[in-house]
Amino acid sequence: MVAALVTALAPPAKAQPAPAFHPVSADLLRHPDPADWLMWRRTYDGFGFSPLKEITPDNVKDLRVAWTWSLTSGPTETTPLVHDGILYVWNYGDKVQALNAATGDLVWEYRRDLPDALADARGNDLTKRNMALYEDTLIIATSDVHLVALDARTGKVVWDHEVADWRRGWRYTGGPMVANGVVLQGMTGCGNGQPGGCFITGHDAKTGAEKWRVWSVAHPGDPNSASWNGVGLENRFGLSVWAAPSFDPDRNLAYFGIAEPYPWIAEMRGTLPLKTAPGVTNTALYSDSTLAIDVTTGQVKWYYQHLPNDTWDMDDAFEQILVDLPVNGVMRNMVVTTGKLGMIEAVDRGSGAWLWAKETVPQNIIDAIDPKTGAKTINVASIPHIGQTTMNCPSDPGARGWPATAYDPARQTLYLPLNEFCAYTTPLPLKPGETYQGGGGRATFARNLIPGSDGNIGRIDAVKLTDRATAWSFRFRAPATSAVLPTAGGVVFAGAWDRVFRALDSASGKVLWQVRTNNAVNSFPISYAVGGRQYVAVAIGNGSGQGQELSTLVPNMPLPDEGAVLWVFALPEKPAN
Repeated sequence: MVAALVTALAPPAKAQPAPAFHPVSADLLRHPDPADWLMWRRTYDGFGFSPLKEITPDNVKDLRVAWTWSLTSGPTETTPLVHDGILYVWNYGDKVQALNAATGDLVWEYRRDLPDALADARGNDLTKRNMALYEDTLIIATSDVHLVALDARTGKVVWDHEVADWRRGWRYTGGPMVANGVVLQGMTGCGNGQPGGCFITGHDAKTGAEKWRVWSVAHPGDPNSASWNGVGLENRFGLSVWAAPSFDPDRNLAYFGIAEPYPWIAEMRGTLPLKTAPGVTNTALYSDSTLAIDVTTGQVKWYYQHLPNDTWDMDDAFEQILVDLPVNGVMRNMVVTTGKLGMIEAVDRGSGAWLWAKETVPQNIIDAIDPKTGAKTINVASIPHIGQTTMNCPSDPGARGWPATAYDPARQTLYLPLNEFCAYTTPLPLKPGETYQGGGGRATFARNLIPGSDGNIGRIDAVKLTDRATAWSFRFRAPATSAVLPTAGGVVFAGAWDRVFRALDSASGKVLWQVRTNNAVNSFPISYAVGGRQYVAVAIGNGSGQGQELSTLVPNMPLPDEGAVLWVFALPEKPAN
């Protein structure tokens, strides 16, 4: 058991006492208080939408800083959680803090005592994108690959379960979700020379004990094992699980996105050219797929592969949004997801049957999509080969990455952070006799603007899912690097690499308010309420891998190396009567 330190600090003399804490029941997770933000995308359907209405297009111009809190410097990709007036925030390097959500005063703090070799490396692996609240606990995924439950009132350790050996390269980047009493967690670090790919685990929420494990790579014995073109399990790498899932309580299914295979170049990993052996294919399952998993048993009910045999690092590994809308006159329960290609796709969440797709950004990888089956025709000229350089639009950071899309159910509109760019892709071949031992995708990317670009890279798009029409597109010079936050008040919040945090009109995309922050806006903004007052919170800080990659497109936008801060905004308080 890795030791942990809980630091109790005396609050300032004028600090407000911590509000009463009510356990976060399974029913509360299904029907959260509008004032709370209890999980990564707030609700099981993954909407990332706030039902709060105090902040509107008419008054958002009056938004002011309510309080700030300095975070540990480093990549800052976190999603604060809020319940009963307490805000929980992850700091780089495995420090978790509970703050009074109205004042910013510290309630408690937990610091993980990480192994020296891990802490000293100061890599992107020491950040986490989300945590989970369940009953009396705050559940976190640690950088030394444990799941830990903390008492949500005090920060003291309730249980600590080691899932894998961090020394072998396993890592967590996303965090947990709790569904039907099961803690769901995806593994990353699978390009670090660990054969057999990554996995998803389900754990008892009361003890942390592992209940089941699902491998993201099709292993021998799996009917889809032959999809690896005859490549043995010892040479199947990648397929990280970057994000927490969404969950359909009626079906008891969790929906996970699975990332790309390693090395990125198909020719290098052995899935090109296609062998002619009977039954062998080269789709490399379950890469770039949506997996539907029964949370009680761990059984995979279905999968849909968005991009077979990915050779461009075009992950389809992000949030899965559960939307119910008519398709061709028939009501469908959908899973809607958007990968690095910027291609929005919908599949039936009961069966995995493909329903529709919408292209959003300039891309040259897919030539056509079959309107009935969703089968994709690949542009052969875009396939990278050893000894050649190809132009790919988009390239490795993706037209969109881990900063999440969000859905406004009243407007039936999906809001997307997007980026327009291309890159020259050059594979880095293995030396004669050398075998892949990890070390990444083995390709370099010389990024550039799309041909004929007006110089704008970042975009926020609003797409009506009823007819897939683009309602508006707001374009700007800096890369878009934060998730988007739509609210019932009619405002969408989003941030960018140039340190600007904006509020846009949900209906028109007009900029209504903006503030220049201390560093890159590179995380997941949330909204919550305390005492009827609405707040908007966003963590600011440099260092994200995706942001650093996109920054090569804007060398004239330097940022501070250090400085991570939680910014919290609100309208001016109304005078007491």
